[in-house]
Amino acid sequence: MSRFRAALLVLAFLSGCGALGAVSEKTAELDAYTLSSYAPSNGSTGGSRHLVVELPTAAGAIGTDRILIKPLPVQAQYLPDGRWAEPAPALVQTLLVASFQNAGGFRLVGRDGAGLMPDYTLMTELQEFQAEPVGPTPGSVTVRISAMMTLIRESDRRIIGSRRFSATAQGLSDETLAIVSGFDQALQTVLRDAVQWTRGQAG
Repeated sequence: MSRFRAALLVLAFLSGCGALGAVSEKTAELDAYTLSSYAPSNGSTGGSRHLVVELPTAAGAIGTDRILIKPLPVQAQYLPDGRWAEPAPALVQTLLVASFQNAGGFRLVGRDGAGLMPDYTLMTELQEFQAEPVGPTPGSVTVRISAMMTLIRESDRRIIGSRRFSATAQGLSDETLAIVSGFDQALQTVLRDAVQWTRGQAG
């Protein structure tokens, strides 16, 4: 039995008081994982526009460095043996900035507060960033990521457009590395679509 499934079984038998906290403590001792930025093979060069990618907002269950598991829509648990290298909103911001830099089309891409005077600001609400056990089949896991993004033109603070990006991926097993790989696969789709949409809106 995998450590992930064993943790879920233990939590199922524990009362609600303190069970989640017992799994969630001592994050500094857990293995840390990161994800990949979108890197197209035909990224463009040049561009005269400046883009700021703000730190995404997220609900409390998502806005930590823990890898979120949702056995039920109203239940939040975390992998007992792994965490993100930085809180999920900061991780997504880092990967969005890197993805825009890889794809090109903007002269400068940076974070909020970096001293950049932008032409556009991209705001993100991270709505889903979790793995979900699927049905009664042991080891079956779906990773689900969704984010609402809004592009603002700074010259007149006009909203150029808003769009929700979402993707899912199937984990090959419920082991930590397989789940992280599922997150990487789903996030690649979200990053690619977000970069292409933003470049089109700002063009």
